Amino acid sequence: MAEAIHTMRGRTRFKELPARPSIEHRTLDAAAIGEIVRDVGLWQRAMAHTPLRRGLVLIALGILWEVYARFADNPLMFPSLSDTLVAWTTDMSSGVLLSAVGNSVRVLLIGYGTAVLLAAVLTTIAISTRIGTDLLATLTAMFNPLPAIAILPLALLWFGLGLESLIFVIVHSVLWAVSLNAFTGFLSVSQTQRMVGRNYGLGGLRMVLSILIPAAFPSILAGLKIGWAFAWRTLIAAELVFGVSGSSAGLGWYIFQNRNALETAHVFAGLFTVIVIGLIVEGVVFRSIEAATIRRWGMQN
Repeated sequence: MAEAIHTMRGRTRFKELPARPSIEHRTLDAAAIGEIVRDVGLWQRAMAHTPLRRGLVLIALGILWEVYARFADNPLMFPSLSDTLVAWTTDMSSGVLLSAVGNSVRVLLIGYGTAVLLAAVLTTIAISTRIGTDLLATLTAMFNPLPAIAILPLALLWFGLGLESLIFVIVHSVLWAVSLNAFTGFLSVSQTQRMVGRNYGLGGLRMVLSILIPAAFPSILAGLKIGWAFAWRTLIAAELVFGVSGSSAGLGWYIFQNRNALETAHVFAGLFTVIVIGLIVEGVVFRSIEAATIRRWGMQN
């Protein structure tokens, strides 16, 4: 073999290179390689399932709750898990707690849905024009730090004692978190993805639906989760502090009444119901949306 060498005078010389040694690849016996596939066992296979692991965490927390309550031995201050479950079963069977759950969820869905729609409108305006961007940034900076429970007295003054006041404060608590996360997600869409959309002839609404929303969906979904949590907190706090929906007997009003009656086990039953609903929404609704969207698209491990 020879290598071409160019000299300063433009002449080309050839330099002999040492011959490369021959390389032989021998096929190894499978028995000499060792163990290729190993059976991980029942425990390792079970621990690979996320719902099972989280279920074990909940069981461990329940055991700690029961042990601590029995050790404290003060049902008025801290009832045990078994007493809470008895109170929960009793009120569910009588329909009192079930009616409270239905009323709270109905109000929550109305306020949450209204806030999400308004957030979609605000975000669309913000990503379309500079004035819209400034408007959303200004409104978010003004109202996002403002606690929803602080404007409940104004809501009572404007809308009276009823569901409208609750819906108003829920919209306030959800709107800014969802709008801010969605707008941040749209801003994080790379120029490469936008150029791909333009190369396919997309523009306007088609660009938003086909490129921007899928690319920004992790941030949008995070905003929806945060907004859902804020909505629950606002609703329960409003019913607890002011008893706004006493006529409709929501979950907060249920907790408020049992607190006045010193029925601590029933108070814990109401709180337990809020936790169960939160786990169901997070583990079923939002996780199903994640599996059908961002996990399927390879945007999340």
